[in-house]
Amino acid sequence: MSLEVSEEELVKGCLAEVPAYQRALYKRYASKMLTVCLRYAKNREEAEDVLQEGFVTVFAKLPQFKMEGSFEGWVRRIMVNKSIENYRKTSKIYPVLDIEDVEDNFVSSEDITSNISAKELLSMIQELPPMYKLVFNLYAFDGMTHKEIGASLGIAEGTSKSNLSDARTLLKKKIAISMMIAKKNEINEQQARG
Repeated sequence: MSLEVSEEELVKGCLAEVPAYQRALYKRYASKMLTVCLRYAKNREEAEDVLQEGFVTVFAKLPQFKMEGSFEGWVRRIMVNKSIENYRKTSKIYPVLDIEDVEDNFVSSEDITSNISAKELLSMIQELPPMYKLVFNLYAFDGMTHKEIGASLGIAEGTSKSNLSDARTLLKKKIAISMMIAKKNEINEQQARG
């Protein structure tokens, strides 16, 4: 089967339980949705587990999709909800860092965008304390409001705002430290060359 079938044909084929359409749907969205799951998971294995659970839910709830709006967005929302559900199941302790304990050397935004890769930034986001990471991802990547985040996680809207602010502060500090290390390595390489 050609993967160039429309979303509507793909959904209808899956509703008819045609295995070729089910495989095509999975192939079309799996890598994008794995990226979504990776943002919330502790590691790749956990993200892959959430992805599989998410696709089980996609196929189970497919009859509820009304062919209105973006199908990919609908699938993404299921993956985010599965990630939140997984977080609730696996996270018993919510470590909180004292922001003041991290060194305060900030760099300009031009330096950040020119020297930090998307992979490095994703790694830094994954290193955030679990609740900060969750709120940051829901707000920055999934476009949820603090009210929606609060309702989804069972926290106050103000707590969501505070966690986002703390996550941003930690990320800025992590980026600054990374930039200082990179600059130091660059200087050492120049000195070694002569």
